[in-house]
Formats: sequence, C-alpha cells, structure tokens
Amino acid sequence: MADLNFSLLPWQEEVFKDTSRFKVVAAGRRCGKSRLCAITLLIEALRCPQGSAVLYVAPTNGQARQIIWQVLMELGKEVIQSAHINNQDITTINGATIYVRGADRPDTLRGVSLTYAVLDEVADIKPEAWEQVIRASLSDRKGRALFLGTPKGRNWFFDLFKLGESESDPDWKSWHFTTQDNPLIDPTEIESAKKTLSSFAFKQEYMASFSNAGSDVFKEEWIKYGEEPEYGSYFIAVDLAGFEEVAKQAANSKKRLDQTAIAVVKVTDEGKWFVKEIVFGRWDIRETAATILLKMREYRPLSVGIERGVLKNAVLPYLSDLMRKNNVYSHIVDLTHGNRKKTDRIIWSLQGRFEHGRIVLNSEEDWSEFIDQLVMFPANGVHDDLPDALSYIDQLAITSYFQDDQEDEWQPLDIISGI
Repeated sequence: MADLNFSLLPWQEEVFKDTSRFKVVAAGRRCGKSRLCAITLLIEALRCPQGSAVLYVAPTNGQARQIIWQVLMELGKEVIQSAHINNQDITTINGATIYVRGADRPDTLRGVSLTYAVLDEVADIKPEAWEQVIRASLSDRKGRALFLGTPKGRNWFFDLFKLGESESDPDWKSWHFTTQDNPLIDPTEIESAKKTLSSFAFKQEYMASFSNAGSDVFKEEWIKYGEEPEYGSYFIAVDLAGFEEVAKQAANSKKRLDQTAIAVVKVTDEGKWFVKEIVFGRWDIRETAATILLKMREYRPLSVGIERGVLKNAVLPYLSDLMRKNNVYSHIVDLTHGNRKKTDRIIWSLQGRFEHGRIVLNSEEDWSEFIDQLVMFPANGVHDDLPDALSYIDQLAITSYFQDDQEDEWQPLDIISGI
C-alpha cells in the first residue's frame, strides 16, 4: 500500500485492516466512503488469484460509473494495465479484473468467480442482488465483502448492520461513522448544515442514523413508567401475524416478518391504562393459542380482543379447545379496524393518552422494542405490531367496560359467541 502512496483516514484504516470476512459500514456523507471503496478494490485486485476477480456494485450502472470510476483511475494509475469505460472493466498489472456494475441489472453480475465484492449505497440496492447473485459468486473461493452506505430508514442494510453489531456471527462486523469522523471536513460546515437542514435530513445524511424515519407522532419524553395500580380491570388485546408465513420461513431469516403481539393492560376506574406487558413473537398457530391461554389464566381479563378475520377464525378453534381442557374462560371480543387505516387508528388510540400521561408502562418490564416501534411510527421497514396491539385496548375498554355491579361475576355460556 505504501508503494502506491495510499493514505487513509483513521476510520478508513480501522476498517481496512480488520480481518472480518464481511464488513458493514454505515457512514455519513463526505465521510470518505468512495476512497475506501477504491483503495480496497485496487488492493484486493492485486492480491487476486488467477481466474478470479473483484466487483464493485452501486444501485445503478450510471451511479457505479459516476461514484467510483474516476476515483479508481486516479488512485490506481500506477497499477492499472487497461480500462474499458464502455464495459466498465479495469484490468490491473497482475491480470486481475475489477468489474464496476449496477445492481439494476443483476444478470450482468452472474457467472463470475469473486474473491472480493464492494457494495456501495447498500440502502438503495435490492437485497436480491446480494442474496441471489453476489453471495454465490464468493462461495468457491470463500471471498469477502464490504458493505457501505448512508442509512435510509430500516431495510436490509439495517439488518446487515445489526448482524455485524450483534457479534453473533464471527464473519460479520459493523462500524458507524458520521461526517464528523472525516477530519478534512471543516466542523463549522457541519454546524452550518445542522442549522439549515431539517433534523430528518441532518440525522440521515450527516449522522448516518437508522432511527430518523419517525415523524414525531409519538415523543419519547411522553413515555411514563410506574407501578401497578391497586384497583382496575385487565384487558388483553391480540394482534395476530400470519401463521402460515411463519411456518414457510421457519428455516430462513424471519426478522422482516410481522409478529403476533399480546397486550395486557389494567384499566383503572378513571380510564388510565397501566400496560403490564406486551408479549410478542413469531409463533405458529398452536404456540399462539397456547400463549393467549397462558395470559388469560394469569390475568383473568374481563375480555380478550382478537382482530376479526381469517386469522382469528384460524386460531379460535385451538384456543377454544385449550380453554375447555384447562377450564379457563374469557369473553372473546371481535376487534375491528373501525373503517380507519392502521396509522389513523393507532394515532387516535394512543397519541393523546401518551401525551397527557394516561398510559403508564410497567417499570419492571423491558420496553426497548415497544419504544423503538412507537417512536419510529410510522416508518417503512419498521414493525408496528406492538403499538397496534396496544391501540386495540381502546375498543375493549369502551365496549367491555363496567355495566353494572355484577360485571365481575359474569361468565359466558358459550365461549365463542360470548353469550
């Protein structure tokens, strides 16, 4: 590298020298991503064994040429033997090829044995390009890859970043850098951008934030924690996910699938909600029915609300059978959309209550997933199953509220129809 007179910023050097097989870098604009891409491609091409190649991929062919071609030509002039801009192929002095391609034409990426791949602006690349084409091209030589980009909400780039951050797979490692990590950028320029850009744009483009897709419908400072009130009645609301989809993808990654969420809430006489817990998971139909029954047995709610439709029709026979076998019964209530879109329904049910402190979360529970979904709501690529389940309590607390002094003694004659 010294012979080529390459110099690296501290963060670039940290990533370059790391030996992880798959590296994921979330970085702000003007952080120096393109230079790291070009240096990595040139070095890996010079190390490339005969019969293999390295690959650079951007979202489109035009972007690939615009972002990296000139940088490669300038940095690699001492080691580039030939370059064909029409084909977007570069041959280095050892005979290796650097392919510069766009993910908008995935078929052009097939059939090549790769030792290294660089995917740039990953948030704008369709995951199929990696999953169905590039990953297989790295397999025969156990090739490596570098993923770089500026976040755009929660998508597969976020999933890759979290994988590397979790340290659950030794092949993957992630880094997060902001524009401030480039010492060549004048700090006053960043401060100027912060003052003139929207907070959304600044957090995404300069701070490389994955958590800026929300629209401030719910503010984190509204969230209150407390202890369970002495008096009140429990209600349970269930937002079901697709059981068949869970079963089909049991052997695959399920992180993008919806989750079934079961909200357990104690409603006081004053109408305040104490959220005891929200249980959630990707369960098959039997697991779902069993989990609902466990919560029924534990809390003895006045009613259990399940969204009306094919999913309720599917789970109810299993749930009814379990109730009979265990002698545990609850009034089952149909939940509906109320002729509202999900976004409107959640906002109408929860926004005012959170803002005015009429919803309190159990201080003994971990609410990180719920808060993430709530604060990010509504945002593409971010689940809203937990807030959705909680919003359904609004229907139960009204339609199933105390009607007379005998309410606590009521028991259904028919557990399905509730009469």
